[in-house]
Amino acid sequence: MFTADHVSFHNGNGMDGLINAATLCALHPDLKVVVGVYLLALRHPIAVARQLATLASNAPGQLILGVGIGGEDRNEVAMCGVDPATRGRRTDECLQIVQALLAGETLDFDGRFYQFERARIQPQPDVPIPFLIGGRSDRALARAARYGDGWLASWCSARRFAEAVAGIDEHCNRAGRAAPKRHGLQIWVGIDEDRALARERLAKGMQEFYRIPFERFEKYSPYGTPQQIAEWLADFRDVGCRLFNLMPIAASEAAGIDGIAEVKRLLNA
Repeated sequence: MFTADHVSFHNGNGMDGLINAATLCALHPDLKVVVGVYLLALRHPIAVARQLATLASNAPGQLILGVGIGGEDRNEVAMCGVDPATRGRRTDECLQIVQALLAGETLDFDGRFYQFERARIQPQPDVPIPFLIGGRSDRALARAARYGDGWLASWCSARRFAEAVAGIDEHCNRAGRAAPKRHGLQIWVGIDEDRALARERLAKGMQEFYRIPFERFEKYSPYGTPQQIAEWLADFRDVGCRLFNLMPIAASEAAGIDGIAEVKRLLNA
């Protein structure tokens, strides 16, 4: 399952990613939930570490945390008291702090944005939370290499996906760190046996949410039957994508779930 994260996106839209993840995890103990992507720089990292430790204790092994800096609505960042120009550097500090605390460290920290002494979060998770790092810039790829168990891509071609994974591997090689392998793709899809209708629904939903013409997203947003979508995604699978976060737009919620299940079956086959 997938949940997004926004504090107040454009007209106030959004949901709290961790609260929604906790709700979804409680539905079934075998359900994996991906937050994609959590705007970590908009929260205090010690408080987030406590939330994550609590969630991991209540639902061990269920959460996968995607972390990104956001990009489509800079006002969402500014209204939280964060200078949008500092999002990347804040995120780096936050990741360093949160991961150290979840590993059980007692942490003194004197950074540009956060300063504290003897911070500690107990109990630490018995099952570590995987971190996927989102973003398309070179700095985001370097962040994925340093802090991530994988990269969470969006709005890219399979060729670009392969190039980015190679770039992450190169960053890791230079740092002497094992390259992460849990790479994923986050993507909207329109599902219907009528391809024109699938496109119409998908365009409407994405334009309402992002306030950007669908034509700018179209080449990265497949639509049609589950077979057509699976064929489009197969190129990503073949260059190393191991996790697909699909956001379906269909005639109904049930139709979207059934369609995604069929896409999964076809990709696995």
